[in-house]
Amino acid sequence: MKETRKYSTFAVMFYINKGKAKKSGLCTIMGRISVSGEVTQFSTKINIDPMQWDAKAYRLKGKDKEAREVNIKLEEITNNIISHYRELIEGQSYVTAELLKNRVCNIGQKKNNLLALYQEHNDDYKKMVGVNRSNISYIRHRNSRRHTEQFLQIVHRVDDIALNQLNYSFIEQYNFFLRGEKGFNANTAKYYITSLRRIVTKAINQGIIRKDPFANFTSEPAISKVKHMDAEDMQKMMTTSIKSKALCFTRDMFIFSTFTGLSFVDMVNFKISDIHSEGRRRWIALKRQKTSSECYIPLLEIPRKIIKKYKPERKSDKVFNMVTSATMRENLEKISKLCGITNHVSYHQSRHNFGTLITLLNGVSLETVSKMMGHSKISTTEIYARITSQKVGNDMKQLSKGLKDKYTLFEDNNIPIITKNEYYKHMQNEKR
Repeated sequence: MKETRKYSTFAVMFYINKGKAKKSGLCTIMGRISVSGEVTQFSTKINIDPMQWDAKAYRLKGKDKEAREVNIKLEEITNNIISHYRELIEGQSYVTAELLKNRVCNIGQKKNNLLALYQEHNDDYKKMVGVNRSNISYIRHRNSRRHTEQFLQIVHRVDDIALNQLNYSFIEQYNFFLRGEKGFNANTAKYYITSLRRIVTKAINQGIIRKDPFANFTSEPAISKVKHMDAEDMQKMMTTSIKSKALCFTRDMFIFSTFTGLSFVDMVNFKISDIHSEGRRRWIALKRQKTSSECYIPLLEIPRKIIKKYKPERKSDKVFNMVTSATMRENLEKISKLCGITNHVSYHQSRHNFGTLITLLNGVSLETVSKMMGHSKISTTEIYARITSQKVGNDMKQLSKGLKDKYTLFEDNNIPIITKNEYYKHMQNEKR
């Protein structure tokens, strides 16, 4: 008898090679998988005294503690192989001995469960932080996995779920969970749904699942709320007298970003070599860390003055000795109080200021603003153009000026001007 379990042409057995005994005299138990005549071996990494091995039963002799533990372990390995065999047959209709070996030994193993693949994605993403990925984005993906794990535990009562079990209903339930149980707004929920979609796409590309569970799913439209400061608050920010050097630095950095559109992380990375000159013309040329998009920003008078102001304090090739984002946040709260600004001010608002107050409201084209801000899609820039009625008013003023002498209304004094209420009365008179 050479086989312990058979499923048509599938068999699993164990053996030891006494000729390859270790210096200690112990031998490693080897496994052998046979599928349709194809045979492959693998190590169980279990070492035993060869005198204890029963070559006919493919197990250890006796009923002592060691024999029981080893035999249980061999039974678990056998059942695991059988389980993988059935999964492969059901999932892709074919199986090879090498595929089973790779599953058992986790060689080139694809993650078939959602959270396992999510973790693999996040681990790979983390390695790219600082290269072409931001730490903030990594934290968001990590949070997204945590929310997915909570959803599985609370709604499905499981620790993980096979990727091939995902369907439209699962995605819809997860969306309801984010909006209801977690209480996230449409924008936040859509971000986490998008993150999950990224994992599903990875599974599809790896051939783990065939049908996209997102195929007919449409999440609640996210509301774009790009908030810039109003002109009055901006004026207060720029003109209020502040004696604290630390607060002055924070304000100057905020104003610099307002007139250049640089985000906080780009300000941290902003180097002297990023400033270019050609005659009297000076501009910033760099790649944004978030998108790796190139942006070209002319240096206006105010940011030039700020660069000059802090030049004596430089400690490296960086233009500014930036403080932490937490310090910036605390300082902006203090500055807001000193300036009498009641609306919340965040550092990222300075970028919105650039996209709206400084550029679009002053007639700069969308294409130019998109290039300066380093947007990968012009649709992102269009958000800035939609969020202010002042922009609409200014555009209509320009339109009015352009049309003033271009078109003339034909006037016929014999046709009386009538109001809506007089219309039917006028028509009756015409009939008479």
